[in-house]
Amino acid sequence: MSVAIVRYNAGNIKSVVNAVERIGVRYCVTDDADELKSADRVIFPGVGAAGSAMEHLRATGLDRTLASLTSPVLGICLGMQLLCTRSEEGDTETLGIISGEVQRFVEPEKIPHMGWSRVTNLNHPIFSGIAEGSYFYFVHSYRLEPCDETIAMCMYGDLFSAAAATRNFVGVQFHPEKSADAGERLLRNFLEWKI
Repeated sequence: MSVAIVRYNAGNIKSVVNAVERIGVRYCVTDDADELKSADRVIFPGVGAAGSAMEHLRATGLDRTLASLTSPVLGICLGMQLLCTRSEEGDTETLGIISGEVQRFVEPEKIPHMGWSRVTNLNHPIFSGIAEGSYFYFVHSYRLEPCDETIAMCMYGDLFSAAAATRNFVGVQFHPEKSADAGERLLRNFLEWKI
């Protein structure tokens, strides 16, 4: 099993690396198209702004590489949002893999949504063995509304997609690498996921 963690100009790679090391699988952190295409699993993390992240992905050709991947891909936080069609943040066209627009939380809810929240309506193999209503750790100001690809939901002001999936792509708005036992189980499930 080889895991490639996408390196681009968005933070949070170190905590993902630490989580993968705890699980004990072979990994690399890379922006090389060939390494990403040959990996058994790809993790697409991210913390930052959608506009600058997409500028970097387009400038380096990583946008085309990511969209062409056929192995399982896990987008985390900004990585999930970039898998969608568009982000309201900077009116940014994103990768268009998951249909739906990422929108800012509406006031008067405290923004960002930060901390532990219950995740419900779990409906995908990455949630195998994880109890309905388990808590995961979130830090975000933008969210994907429930859509056809939604595989888990969270309530913050109103319901939003805590996770979404299509084909070999799955995205989670929370941070599994910071979500204790449930997060580690989800990462292990992703590594074992058969498309």
